[in-house]
Amino acid sequence: MNMRWNLDVLYTSFDSPKCKQDWEKLCREMDEVKSWAASSLQTTDDAVQKMEAYITRMTSILQTQYRLYAFGELTASVDAKNEKALQFIEKVQEQSVELVEPGVLFQKWLGQLDNLSELICQSELLETHRFMLTELSEKSKYMLSEKEEIILAKMKNTGSNAWTKLQEMLTSTLLVDITIDGEAKQLPLPVVRNMAHEKDAELRKAAYEAELAAYKKIEESSAASLNGIKGEVITVAKLRGYESPLEKTLLDSRMDKATLDAMLAAMKESLPAFTKYFRAKAKLLGHENGLPFYDLFAPVGEADMRFTYQEARDFIVKHFGSFSEKLANYAARAFDNQWIDAETREGKRGGAFCYNLHMVGESRIMANYTGSYNDVSTLAHELGHGYHGECLVQEAFYNSDYPMPIAETASILCETIIAKAALAQATPEEAFSILENDISGASQVIVDIYSRYLFETAVFARRAEGSLSVNELKELMLQAQKDAYGEGLDHAVLHPYMWVCKPHYYSADFNFYNFPYAFGLLFAKGLYAEYVKRGEAFVQQYDELLSVTGKMSIADVAAIMDVDVRSVDFWRNSLALIAKDIDTFVELAAARA
Repeated sequence: MNMRWNLDVLYTSFDSPKCKQDWEKLCREMDEVKSWAASSLQTTDDAVQKMEAYITRMTSILQTQYRLYAFGELTASVDAKNEKALQFIEKVQEQSVELVEPGVLFQKWLGQLDNLSELICQSELLETHRFMLTELSEKSKYMLSEKEEIILAKMKNTGSNAWTKLQEMLTSTLLVDITIDGEAKQLPLPVVRNMAHEKDAELRKAAYEAELAAYKKIEESSAASLNGIKGEVITVAKLRGYESPLEKTLLDSRMDKATLDAMLAAMKESLPAFTKYFRAKAKLLGHENGLPFYDLFAPVGEADMRFTYQEARDFIVKHFGSFSEKLANYAARAFDNQWIDAETREGKRGGAFCYNLHMVGESRIMANYTGSYNDVSTLAHELGHGYHGECLVQEAFYNSDYPMPIAETASILCETIIAKAALAQATPEEAFSILENDISGASQVIVDIYSRYLFETAVFARRAEGSLSVNELKELMLQAQKDAYGEGLDHAVLHPYMWVCKPHYYSADFNFYNFPYAFGLLFAKGLYAEYVKRGEAFVQQYDELLSVTGKMSIADVAAIMDVDVRSVDFWRNSLALIAKDIDTFVELAAARA
């Protein structure tokens, strides 16, 4: 099977006629909407028609802009040194600043409408966009003046956006010096990080040590990037009147503090259960003082489950089919139509992601596939994101953009489907490995995510007083790991550079991109329990839930399934399912020791 994606549905090249036509169309329509906004939004007369005109114009512009930007970003993600792609991304980002002026004018104008709800009732188009219009109106109080907004948008391209691109370049092109079987090699960072899953204990340790040594080459540049981005975020949040970057993140996430506090409280309560897991795994691997960081992902048991890419495709499609035919068909199309770039190669970004392309009704998935069961699980996870996009295809473009916490729901439910399927046909040895892999994944999403939340909270607090040095960042990361992992990890062998290799810290638009993963896991666990109880009746309601995630608050989305996300008990119940698996693992591990 071809393991590289095809982007022709967007453009065949940056010089293609279609790409050039869309660029000209974007520039023309941007000029038109700027002129329209400047002349039409001086009074609140004919408010219904003006709202309709704005939505229609902006939908056309944003779809074109998104298409152009996606082509550049997807190209660069698998070819970090592609100069045309990097220049193209920058060109689109610079052009997008032109939308600030009409956007600010419209949002401020919208905030002046005292009878917005009544006006929306007069138009089918406006009813479709009720949530978006109401949200824009409520957030208008955080808007600066038109002139200030334009200045901020322009400065962002040479500020946080530039720092983000630098960090992507640093980690995508970093080569790690490592000796394997007596042979000195230089390997891409994602390849070396993937060695954490290898059976060979010495290789895992060597990879960890080589990885940490490699970060010394980019630590100062990475620290500068992080300081630049977080500094900008603090400044802008203060200017706009937010209490903190976290408050802004919660508002953007359509999630209230009560929900976050309930979830974090339950997560903190659950940490001792995960410590039991880490200690049991450490003992299996011959460690007395908890797990050294390099063995966090070590496979346990004798099973070495390997899948060719074709086998991974067939396994995923087959077992997605046990949930729903629609999900299986989506996955089959993604594999068979080259929507996935799974090959590992130099210059390619590490990790995995899914990019939903609403304007063409498709998605693109990037992964670094090496054949492990964990890689199969990762593919299933990203396909879940793609399926979420599939359920939004019939929604208006504005209603296809869902907040971060709900973004992980479909992905983790798909992971769960694959884990249950793998367990059902596994040998006892394989079942032990799958159980451990599942708990290991949950530990990353609960314990490591909790450490990342603690770290980012500390970084924002310290950055408000001034820039942080490399050593300060390392110390904060080590402290966060100690607080979250407790005695589960060997405190002498932690990972002081986790702030370098995780791209989630390096975006001014997505701060605290950590707790959404925990929300997704625990919400999905709760939903899967409902699926087991309700079977076929659940599936249609689940698709409906995914389809409205772009036009409801998180609490309202959850209420579709009769879930109260502000209740600590809901989160406790989901975590209890993981704790039960941990108890099973500890018993099986003790029998092997």
